[in-house]
Amino acid sequence: MQSVIRTLPHNAGIYQYFDSNGKLLYVGKAKNLKNRVKSYWRFTPELMPNPALSHRLIKMLSEVVSLEYIIVESEEDALILENSLIKQLKPKYNILLRDDKTYPYICIDESEKFPRFEITRKIIKGKNITYYGPFPSGAKVLLDALYEIYPLVQKKSCIKGKKACLFHQIGKCMAPCENKITIQEYAKIVKDAKESIIKRQNLVEALSDRMMLLASQERYEEAAKLRDAQQIISSLTLFSTLDTASLENCDAIAIVASHDKGVVIKLFIRNGKVISSDHSFFRFNEFYDPSEAYTQAIISTYQAFVPDVPGTIIVADNFQEMDELSQLLSKRLGKKISIINPKKGHKAKIIELALTNAKELLIQRSRLQDNNIESKLATIFELQELPYRIEVFDNSHHQGEASVGAMIVWDEGNWDKNSYRRYILEAKDEYGQMRELLSRRISDFGENPPPNLWILDGGTAQLGLAKGLLKDAGVNIDVIAIAKEKIDAKAHRAKGAAKDTIYTADDKFSLLSTDERLHFVQKLRDEAHRYAISFHRQKKRKIMIQSQLLETKGIGKATLAKLLNHFGSFEAIHNASFEEISYITNKKIASAIKEEA
Repeated sequence: MQSVIRTLPHNAGIYQYFDSNGKLLYVGKAKNLKNRVKSYWRFTPELMPNPALSHRLIKMLSEVVSLEYIIVESEEDALILENSLIKQLKPKYNILLRDDKTYPYICIDESEKFPRFEITRKIIKGKNITYYGPFPSGAKVLLDALYEIYPLVQKKSCIKGKKACLFHQIGKCMAPCENKITIQEYAKIVKDAKESIIKRQNLVEALSDRMMLLASQERYEEAAKLRDAQQIISSLTLFSTLDTASLENCDAIAIVASHDKGVVIKLFIRNGKVISSDHSFFRFNEFYDPSEAYTQAIISTYQAFVPDVPGTIIVADNFQEMDELSQLLSKRLGKKISIINPKKGHKAKIIELALTNAKELLIQRSRLQDNNIESKLATIFELQELPYRIEVFDNSHHQGEASVGAMIVWDEGNWDKNSYRRYILEAKDEYGQMRELLSRRISDFGENPPPNLWILDGGTAQLGLAKGLLKDAGVNIDVIAIAKEKIDAKAHRAKGAAKDTIYTADDKFSLLSTDERLHFVQKLRDEAHRYAISFHRQKKRKIMIQSQLLETKGIGKATLAKLLNHFGSFEAIHNASFEEISYITNKKIASAIKEEA
């Protein structure tokens, strides 16, 4: 490795440190690769970590046996590539923030005669479009409340009609389709609605009045929905009391870390008021690098398609890449973006508020996670890190037909159902199906970063398969497999009684059937099984219906099997041309299928 370091170029780029097993330990970026990497080491009398570095960095470097690097054109490119590789490969000593959400905005295009409010996550082209947000939560509730209180055009299709509909009859629309309201009168309603998005107390009070009216009419379910909406709108931000003297737009980002966990908190300030806020937690192994954390948070938050980004982003810490990130965002967003760390004035007060709340959130999270089940799993199975995010895989088929796979996700103590995924698989055997399922998940790591732990329904074969695929991809993830207890050759799933076996890379565990750690893994495995089997039944039912439809056209089972064997699916059969089907069968059957299609 010493010879590689000595011959490094002076270009910008990223460098990767590997251990003796070829596992990726760390990805770093550099304006000058040679100078940056050399700063880690001393070359006399032999290659050793620079003693001036922190204890934790020295520990990491003591595991390094090889180095690879990639040259890029600029330091900005290095920032982007580093961020991408960290998400895809999950190096042991890098921080991985999963905070790459795109926040929704409420927008309105006032170039239209009778404009409507809509939710968007991307820039919509138009000169007269106004954006409100972002809203990390509550955007849909806020939008629904606007249409509940103000007699706006309720649906896109309404304005195209020529006759007033039910919305007009119940007082929720002024029927511009029948010219019952002028453009000027409608504009006044829009103006009031726009003001309510900013001054939400107006909306809260209006909802309260409507709720009381509904309650007096004994329409309690409708009143309860408005009550819930009122509470959500009231709590859209924890910082609604903050009102700066200077009416300006900016975003604030503060990151606080302690021990092995941290929190990112964001405040979105528009016209001098905090209109919304968001926070997310992350974990790290061994050491925390503020520069790396802020870089990931900022690059992930401000994508090219994000609307209404303010010209100033204030951060709680000075870090090395502030200037480079400012230049990167300015190019990406097509406007001047400044990233600053304020030391005094109202911006400093905003940061102080963000830091106070970040510390409190971290304390609360630590209390909740003390001695939790994830910690117990990490201890008994000797995992590299706490498995706060777990992906569980299962596949289902019937004699090789209707083959499907499923992935469910456990995140920070809850099911993350938005991250559940279903897969239609081509392989006919279970091992091949698991290979296909895991390979497809690995190929998605660039968009959806890997978790801390994989759990597979299976034994040592599935475990070895997963470890091999991950090694080939250069990704560090702990993997365990749980094999169901068999009684009379059938899986035994009785809760609290099944003696399933859990396999890790180095050991086998036969825990007591009453062990809470076994119960937890079983719960995750069973949820994956439920999700997979429901999709399998759905797909099988669809196949049966399609099969019956073709059989009514005089297509026998043997011909149907021949078609499926050639084309692979009913969809492919229906999409095939008359000539293709004729070639496999005959013109009579081809005519029947194309007529049916």
